[in-house]
Amino acid sequence: MPPRSRPEVLFPVFAPVTALKGIGPRIGKHIERLLGEQIVDLLWHLPSGIIDRRYSPSLSDLEPGRIATLEVTINKHHPPPADNRRMPYRIDCSDGTGEITLIYFHGRKDYLNSALPEGEVRLVSGAAELYEDRLQMTHPDMIGSLDERENLMRVQPVYPLTEGLSQNMLGKAITGALGRAPELPEWLDPAFLKERGWDSWHDALAVVHKPLELADLFSGTRARTRLAYDEVLASQLAISLVRSHVRRQPGRQTVGDGHLCTRVRDALPFSLTGSQETAIIDIRADMQAGHRMLRLLQGDVGSGKTAVALMAMMTAVEAGRQAALMAPTEILAQQHYATIAPLAEKAGVECVLLTGRDKGKPRIALLERLASGDVQLVVGTHALFQDDIAFCNLAIAVVDEQHRFGVHQRMLLADKGNAVDVLLMTATPIPRTLMLAAYGDLDESQLRDKPVGRKAVVTTTASIDRLEDAANGVRRQIDRGGKVFWVCPLVEESETIDVAAVTARHAALQQRFGDRVGLVHGKMTGKEKDAVMARFTGKAETELDILVATTVIEVGVDVPDATVMIIEHAERFGLAQLHQLRGRIGRGSRDATCLLLFGHEAGKTARERLRVLRETDDGFEIAEQDLRLRGAGDVLGTRQSGLPVFRLVDLESHAELLAIARDDARLIVSRDPELKSARGEALRTLLYLFERDAAVRYARTG
Repeated sequence: MPPRSRPEVLFPVFAPVTALKGIGPRIGKHIERLLGEQIVDLLWHLPSGIIDRRYSPSLSDLEPGRIATLEVTINKHHPPPADNRRMPYRIDCSDGTGEITLIYFHGRKDYLNSALPEGEVRLVSGAAELYEDRLQMTHPDMIGSLDERENLMRVQPVYPLTEGLSQNMLGKAITGALGRAPELPEWLDPAFLKERGWDSWHDALAVVHKPLELADLFSGTRARTRLAYDEVLASQLAISLVRSHVRRQPGRQTVGDGHLCTRVRDALPFSLTGSQETAIIDIRADMQAGHRMLRLLQGDVGSGKTAVALMAMMTAVEAGRQAALMAPTEILAQQHYATIAPLAEKAGVECVLLTGRDKGKPRIALLERLASGDVQLVVGTHALFQDDIAFCNLAIAVVDEQHRFGVHQRMLLADKGNAVDVLLMTATPIPRTLMLAAYGDLDESQLRDKPVGRKAVVTTTASIDRLEDAANGVRRQIDRGGKVFWVCPLVEESETIDVAAVTARHAALQQRFGDRVGLVHGKMTGKEKDAVMARFTGKAETELDILVATTVIEVGVDVPDATVMIIEHAERFGLAQLHQLRGRIGRGSRDATCLLLFGHEAGKTARERLRVLRETDDGFEIAEQDLRLRGAGDVLGTRQSGLPVFRLVDLESHAELLAIARDDARLIVSRDPELKSARGEALRTLLYLFERDAAVRYARTG
């Protein structure tokens, strides 16, 4: 059923910004570029500073350098000579206690005569300075008549700008937007509102746009916190409505008898950890339930997510249905296939690989076998959700490194069957705050245990000046039979420059170590990468000891003999990414070392990241520290990661609000799933206010 139209009470703030008085198409374009097309976007643009114009001394008492609002008589205009327009336009003023000159460069005579007529008293506001022992004010910020004193002598909010906008222009637009902000019915629980001591939405909005002190700009003020809670409640309510909708969709029970899972267990070269066993039980319960599974499996590098996923996939096959695992890159898909196929084969189940590289008749034959149900287990890339792929009876879709896929892409695979269960996996643990903000519609399993026998990687840091020592250490490692990853830095947002850097490092190491140095980067074809990886993993006739690479090896490369990871300019990487890279070594029985080389330009935050990595190998702890050091946008990366774009919420200082809003939203949906009560109707308005329109249709309609 289509969503109701936006409530009429919100029409004034969802009009275009050009509907505001004084905002024509030219200024409107600048505002749209900075904030958005609608008046409501101006409401969410909060001040970042203040200018206090309440200081109003006589000229004799004026402190040079301070912002002041002065009451002066305009004595005489001195336009520049016609033949020398570079001279400033000067206006002499006084107040009975002293004199001051107003200075305008390229001033328009007609405008200045109109705004500051000789013989009249005017208010001027700006910073006055002494020049050759005379007071002057260059380009006053504001001028006005005496009856505008209240408007001028105030604390002026300072807003972030873009080219083409001034503070006065944007300030007037925001004042106009505030004038159109309606009084809205209260959507918060009255007892909660009273406990917090919060004003109404409308009053809180007025307060945040009229700061009186610097402290009023902080995200922890009552007004800021109230507005942040409104935004996060809208987000959590939208998530809860979607979750409730998915839960109400009829699922298909997938019940296996355990015989294939038992065979896989017997074939595993290790025992499952406690957290793996718990995750398997939870996933099996989801698959047996009458609703669709939407579960996120979080686990550190090497924590055994693939084994858990394989158990879920085998449960589907036991039930006579199909299972698919999708990975974001061919390297990772092939790695999963190399792990899963032999185990599946020992259980008597065929596993096939499908990537964009499959062409022609072999691809057609494979698709026919998938469509007929002859193949029950498939591992692949994005190719799996192309239009010509059809499954006979798909039960579960496993999506690895889920943050690299958009929500739409994830659901495309789920749409390949009837009520398909979805298991998302990530080796980049998500901080608790972001988990609540972005993935509140998902159930969650965490693999916290380290695999039995897995050794900790010794991590050290050193200046890039120690490059020669690092190369000598590499020689010692390969003499002992170890293999080495040498990762080159992200130079900038340019793959071409990155490739040039990694190619230069490869050439330098080849001069020292000969042809046992390989090279992998993102510009190489799939076949070229495969050939190099086969040599590095010992699956080709000639072996490599050293692999020089960009971050293409971040995930999906399993080389048990790799004992050393050297990362140049480690300060240019995020914490989670460095942890992922480090996870490529120490996967065998040998001791392993990760050397982080930092450049001279490494700042305080970068060095703090390296310190965290040196002191812990717990991916969940690292994720929390990454959020603290870099902020939410950088941690999850792309917009399509699913993280809501918050305008008023600071995820670090407002973290506690997320859990409160999540519980509030779930309670609302359980008690009033149709949002028909008085509070429910107000909450519908809240959803529209924060443009969560799509979620409104998930509220039951009776």
